[in-house]
Amino acid sequence: MEKILIVEDDRKIREELCSALEKKGYACILLEQFEDVAGQILREAPDLVLLDLNLPVQDGFYICQEVRKQTDVPVIVVTSSDSDMDELMSLHAGADDFVTKPYNMHVLLAHIATVLHRAYGRKPSMVLTHNGLSLDLMKSRISFQGREADLTKNEMGILKMLMEHAGSIISRTDLICSLWAMEEFVEDSTLNVNINRLRKKLADLGLDHYLVTKRGQGYMV
Repeated sequence: MEKILIVEDDRKIREELCSALEKKGYACILLEQFEDVAGQILREAPDLVLLDLNLPVQDGFYICQEVRKQTDVPVIVVTSSDSDMDELMSLHAGADDFVTKPYNMHVLLAHIATVLHRAYGRKPSMVLTHNGLSLDLMKSRISFQGREADLTKNEMGILKMLMEHAGSIISRTDLICSLWAMEEFVEDSTLNVNINRLRKKLADLGLDHYLVTKRGQGYMV
């Protein structure tokens, strides 16, 4: 299990981020004192650091430079600043990646997986499993008790997001934004069609009540 250290002075943001990372299978370390961030990073020896730039005592640029003097631990700068100069300065200070707030959690998770793979050669799992159902992301196929069904791109996207957050409700808005983020307008019925088709394929495998609707809230598995 990879250990991720979060350097973020906003308590709500760091706790929400930690919760999302733990659901993804990462272990989290939250810093609450900012007098010696570089020293804390070196002592904790995480697999990856998520580093804000605007911190109470020393800024992220300085911290990244100090860390780089003694370790090659991957650092992703996560900041509300979206200027090209801050991104350039972060990379020059030794950061491996730069993500701006507000971020899409799924995009941030993809950045984390990519940086970890680049640093350690660890590939993210291509098969998700939950309650006996397996989703093969490479083949876009689900299987349950020896039976299989192929999924369309959108059906797989919906199920992937739900399985990655199993036990939590995912809103219709989040699903639509995740699947059709580049499109200006998507009819609400488009999601309904894909949900219904996915439900039919799950039912054909014997999973009639696997995908649950939470009225007025969204969906969950």
